[in-house]
Amino acid sequence: IGKIIFYEDRSFQGRSYECNSECPDLTSYFNRCNSIRVESGNWILYEHPNFRGHQYYLREYPDFQQWLGFNDSIKSCRFTPQHSGSFKLKIYEREDFKGQMMEFNEDCPHVYERFHFHDINSCNVQDGYWMFYEEPNYRGRQYYLKPGEYRRYNDWGALNSRIGSFRRLQFPF
Repeated sequence: IGKIIFYEDRSFQGRSYECNSECPDLTSYFNRCNSIRVESGNWILYEHPNFRGHQYYLREYPDFQQWLGFNDSIKSCRFTPQHSGSFKLKIYEREDFKGQMMEFNEDCPHVYERFHFHDINSCNVQDGYWMFYEEPNYRGRQYYLKPGEYRRYNDWGALNSRIGSFRRLQFPF
């Protein structure tokens, strides 16, 4: 079981809300989020209700700029399951699992150097939990992927197919 505490002000000050499970809509609990304390577990936070918008995988940060937040808006959260088994991911050049395919079971800090394409248009997460990043070296917007088929980039919440890096969500991270 996880535990996360959201604070309206920086440095763990101001009105707070404690959460122990997935919450699709945090809007009634606080107006803004400027610091977060993760007591246990691993969490994905979302800019908008119902797990939409910018995503953040994090532990504890005294203000939103340190966890690379785009703003102080956190409106939903999801507790991520612990996975310590094997990892397997297939990425595809085109939608619906077409075009060039490459299989991974390790982190990839630079997609273009390994895959020779700048875009990933579909993928199949066969085992484990993964985080896609918009830029190389695990930077930029983040996209959380759990086991399943993603036929198009918008299935994992992206606005475009540009993925620069990805990593396995191992525990501890």
